[in-house]
Order: sequence, then C-alpha cells, then structure tokens
Amino acid sequence: MILIKKRKNPVVKKRKKNPHQASALGQYICMSAHKARRIIDQIRGRSYEETLMILELMPYRACYPIFKLVYSAAANASHNMDLNEGSLFISKVEVNEGTTMKKLKPRARGRSSLIKRPTCHISIVLEDISYEEYEEDFL
Repeated sequence: MILIKKRKNPVVKKRKKNPHQASALGQYICMSAHKARRIIDQIRGRSYEETLMILELMPYRACYPIFKLVYSAAANASHNMDLNEGSLFISKVEVNEGTTMKKLKPRARGRSSLIKRPTCHISIVLEDISYEEYEEDFL
C-alpha cells in the first residue's frame, strides 16, 4: 500500500470584514494610475452623493470607470449589508498600477515601434457615517 501525502492549501489571509463597510474592486482598467489618482484625490473622504455629482461634472475620461466603481460599491452596500446610500461616505480609495499591454506598430523600412497601454487597479471602500456617530456616543 502506497501512502500519498496530500499537500495543504496555501495559506490565504482573510481580512475581517467590517459589517458597516462595502467595497468594490476594478481591475485592469485601461488608464494610467497617475491619471486615475488625479481624480481619486478629489473624491477621497466625501459623501456618496457629492462624489457622484463631482464625477459627473469633471471633464476627464477617467471619471467614467471610477463613477461605475463608486456606484457598484454603493449597490453592494445597499444590497448585501442593508446600508442607506444617503449615509455613505468614501473612507478608503486605492489606485495601483496594473500590467502594461504592449503592441507593435509597423513603421517605415520594416521596423516597428512599441505602443504601451498602461492599466490600473482601483479599490473603493464606502463606510456608513451613522455607525461612526453611534460608536462615538458610547465611547
């Protein structure tokens, strides 16, 4: 009889989820992280409704995917955790660089040049502001 030793699954650290926070993660969004950070800095710490107004009125192409992420995080908050959208604010926003897509563009005399399309990963965390007020009253 041959004994086969089973491998254990790799250790995966699980975060403890706060029941008053909802998040959304957008990966491989086709824009540079620098351009996304320009917009993220404007909305960090603001309320959900104010953020939507700011993103709708800003004239940058990068606003639309961020708008969709904020809207998705609010939908997660209302559907999964029964939080009120009116009492949400943006507590944490991160923009990280993703992989760079590379393509070759044909040039004169049989040469080619490289075209780089940077991507980024954006994570947004919304938190319920009424929970913080409730917590401060009892501390």
